Amino acid sequence: MFGPFERAVAGRYLRARRGERFVSIIAIFSLIGIALGVATLIIVMAVMNGFQADLMGRILGLNGDMTIYGAGRTISSYEDVARKVRTVPGVVSATPMIEGQVLLSADGYSAGGIVHGLTPDGLKDLKAVSSSIIAGSLDQFRGDDAIVVGVTLAEHAGLSIGSKVTLVSPDGAATAFGTVPRVRTYHVVAIFDAGVNDYNSGVVFLPMHAAQVYFQMPEQVTQLLVMTTDAEHVRAVTLAIVRALDDPGLRVMDWTRANNALFGAVQVEQNVMFLILTLIILVAAFNVISSLIMMVKDKTADIAVLRTIGASRGAILRIFLMCGASVGVTGTVAGTALGVVFCLNIERIRQLLQKLTGTNLFNPEVYYLEHLPAKLVWGQVLEVIAMALLLSLLATLYPSWRAARTDPVEALRHE
Repeated sequence: MFGPFERAVAGRYLRARRGERFVSIIAIFSLIGIALGVATLIIVMAVMNGFQADLMGRILGLNGDMTIYGAGRTISSYEDVARKVRTVPGVVSATPMIEGQVLLSADGYSAGGIVHGLTPDGLKDLKAVSSSIIAGSLDQFRGDDAIVVGVTLAEHAGLSIGSKVTLVSPDGAATAFGTVPRVRTYHVVAIFDAGVNDYNSGVVFLPMHAAQVYFQMPEQVTQLLVMTTDAEHVRAVTLAIVRALDDPGLRVMDWTRANNALFGAVQVEQNVMFLILTLIILVAAFNVISSLIMMVKDKTADIAVLRTIGASRGAILRIFLMCGASVGVTGTVAGTALGVVFCLNIERIRQLLQKLTGTNLFNPEVYYLEHLPAKLVWGQVLEVIAMALLLSLLATLYPSWRAARTDPVEALRHE
């Protein structure tokens, strides 16, 4: 498409000579603008993807892909229900669990919390917790006085292995003097760090039998946590479980319904950020237009000479297309390299900036996660590259067309 003649002339025009520095400076700023726009868009999209994937992985790892619970009642024959659920294709596990709200108290520290009652095997299947034990061991998770707490709760209450934690439940025994709260003390056998600050500070685990005794639910549970092979396509498994159970007294809620507002907000924010940051590349493309128009104006006499010695309008068009496309392609390549390198080292960069500034740039109590995630989706990277190249190419069309339409007679009349 581009012959040696067009490449040679375009390369000569891109190398500024004395008296032509201003046009070259505009082209350089256009290149920098495209590079920064592409890099910013890649970085922001990667962070949004990482945030969504990390948030989804942690929430599903802690709460399951779906939950089965009784409509206004507990589940008594939960082993039979779990057995039916496990036979459904796509189900990895179905874990019975007791959930209840309590007041956590230890050495003068008090805070509201949630108790999860699980069997030792059920807690080990909850990989987000069992794989993040930082003190103690789940081998001691048995008996009637064992409890597993999160690292944030342990830090705030000064807990360690063997420390006592008192649970206070308002659903106590009714007496002539009113309802007496149910109070019981447990010993810490393990401390976990699930990576979610709210979970680390407000959720504790009791052995199943101890939870049934504490909440007075003999041979009963409040819900079942279900893990599937593909969380993104959980809806089909949900419908299959509903058909397999065939019990109007049981409700099945998957993560798409339980957290639809949260993930919907993240998706909307991602789309809006993509549109907003695209404007950076669009502004840089306008700079390409202005620099090319000035180049065409500056090279009017050269264009006329080229036309008189036999250069066609198509050749002139291709020369200035190459000039503008070179800026766009170089800026896109530089921006892509910068964005990818930044994403691959984003956590190191964050830690370096924190050391230099002395501030916490990513507070886990505010952002729900404890590190800055980044996930490069190469399909999105290719979309950004294609969009930047397309905008750069479109920006060169009008100035190149104007250059090709230059009348050599009129251009040389006043020379």
